[in-house]
Amino acid sequence: MRLTLAGAALALLLAGEVPARAADAAAGRVLAERLCANCHVVAVDATRGTTDAPTFPAIAARDGDISGPWLAFRLLLPHPQMPQVSLNRTEAADLAAYFAALKR
Repeated sequence: MRLTLAGAALALLLAGEVPARAADAAAGRVLAERLCANCHVVAVDATRGTTDAPTFPAIAARDGDISGPWLAFRLLLPHPQMPQVSLNRTEAADLAAYFAALKR
């Protein structure tokens, strides 16, 4: 039996094996600008943020390879001055990809 592309996609969907979407650093930057820029400087060319919050480039340099799961877990227990931020898996992966882009 020959499966069409749509049939193969449907079979993967029903089997729960949908290929993961690649993390998107550009979407991560948009998310950082929306959720984090009130306190953090989120880009090399940005100037907003408070003086006591670390910049995203500094966090990227300090914390090494930030993964989506690590970031999502880290945000479950934020430091006292940080508001509660809840990210879904896609958002966490996108934000981690943005941190990786800042390291380059």
